[in-house]
Amino acid sequence: MNKAKVLFLCTGNSARSQMAEAFLKKHGGGWYDAYSAGTEPKGIHPYTERVMEEVGVGLRVSIPTHQGIYGKVHFAYVITLCDDAEASCPTTFPGISQRLHWSFEDPAAFVGSDDEKLAKFREVRDPARTDNKRVVVRTT
Repeated sequence: MNKAKVLFLCTGNSARSQMAEAFLKKHGGGWYDAYSAGTEPKGIHPYTERVMEEVGVGLRVSIPTHQGIYGKVHFAYVITLCDDAEASCPTTFPGISQRLHWSFEDPAAFVGSDDEKLAKFREVRDPARTDNKRVVVRTT
């Protein structure tokens, strides 16, 4: 069985896309091959690792990846996780069947105490607590 390839794309590839990739690998690994990348990749934020460990999901052993590395990969889905990535995302990846946009606030950019920052990372990690009406689907 060929698994559908899914790319999660955000700006830094340091939090949102890393979380999404890890969750899909854990919960959809039988059906999907999950990848993540950034338009301007940075190091994985330590709070990303911490909040994912809290729910028993480890991150892949890797460094953040630039979207350009996947220029010739055929993805079934490309999912942008922030408005900046949506705006700067290449208009097409070869063979893409669906492009979706799920806008999440960047927890790494949040300013506050350590407890407040951790709360913001948890809020992004747990989208069921937020408004689910943000999904936009594009077929190409």
